[in-house]
Amino acid sequence: MTGQVAEAHGTTAGTDALTVGVEEEFLLVDPHTGAAVPAVDLVLEQVPAELRGQVEREFQTSQIEIGSPPGLELSSIRHSLGVLRKALADAAERAGVRLLAIGTGPVDGPVPPVVDKPRFDRMIERFRLLVPGPGNNGMHVHVGVPDPETGVQVLNHVRPWLPTLQAVTTNSPFSRGEDTGYASWRSVEWERWPSVAPTPFLESPEHYQRLIRQLISSGVMLDEGMLYWYARLSAKYPTVELRIGDVCPTVDDAVLVAALVRALVATAMDDVEAGRPALRTDHHLLVGAHWRAAHDGLEGEGVDVTTGEPKPAWELLDRFVERLRPALERHGDWAEVSDLLGGLRRHGTGAARQRAVYARTGRLVDVVQDVARQTRG
Repeated sequence: MTGQVAEAHGTTAGTDALTVGVEEEFLLVDPHTGAAVPAVDLVLEQVPAELRGQVEREFQTSQIEIGSPPGLELSSIRHSLGVLRKALADAAERAGVRLLAIGTGPVDGPVPPVVDKPRFDRMIERFRLLVPGPGNNGMHVHVGVPDPETGVQVLNHVRPWLPTLQAVTTNSPFSRGEDTGYASWRSVEWERWPSVAPTPFLESPEHYQRLIRQLISSGVMLDEGMLYWYARLSAKYPTVELRIGDVCPTVDDAVLVAALVRALVATAMDDVEAGRPALRTDHHLLVGAHWRAAHDGLEGEGVDVTTGEPKPAWELLDRFVERLRPALERHGDWAEVSDLLGGLRRHGTGAARQRAVYARTGRLVDVVQDVARQTRG
């Protein structure tokens, strides 16, 4: 998270006023072939000076990241993401490349190098060929919580519902010039890393920190920054961070996910305050539910983690949203979320949109151009 963004998160005093902030990672591609290109430094040179505090390099030189200042209103998140995306798309075009909000590169080509940074060098030395192809691009949503004790309990309460959120964000069906058969191939590639997993059920903040120490001492992680659980506490700021999804194709999609994540955290805090226990979903069932979400997106089936049975993914999403409705209404987000869900139902996930373009034209370069259009807005 960029420093300017993270520092704006304040401690919250209840579920009526939870801050939310969004980080988005993007792919830089050749405008003619659609292949990923190592152009991050060229693009950063073109970013307006007043926005550079909200733009960062990511792991590979074909990636770039933005972070919205946290806010209480969805309108402020929408405005920030819109401004940043347009500025970054303009900067990319001035640098001779295109900006894509896509989970991973659809077109085959050389693997761009990792950003020259000592920590990244150590990661390559330790984990070697786990580095993906053109770059994995995700969306991370931060929601303010008052203290680590509350945060850990929130992590326990949100973990069963994250496969449904993952299905909403699926946006990477193509890789190396082919349809992978998955709605989120980024998720499959990302799971190569040994610290990527559903968040375990946690007994306390001390249990959380003990697991981190054990994962570092065992060599599974270099440091706490490599804690790639699908939900975690920020190491520096008073937030819960949900990091389950592909980067969303449009600002509308990103705003929808941000609203759902905030409402999920608020609902979890309500449950904690009321003394309602978290659902202790079996770890392997969660792993399976996440795999199914990555495979099917919203266009197929998901796993009902309360029963272990398959259900239409949209049915699971409708039930999930209804569960969150009191928190959405309390934040003033219900009307907008209802409208955005209607758009998602009409247009499908990012993965479905990409496949629709490819079905019409048979050309991945057309998919790239359509994603670039959606990215800019």
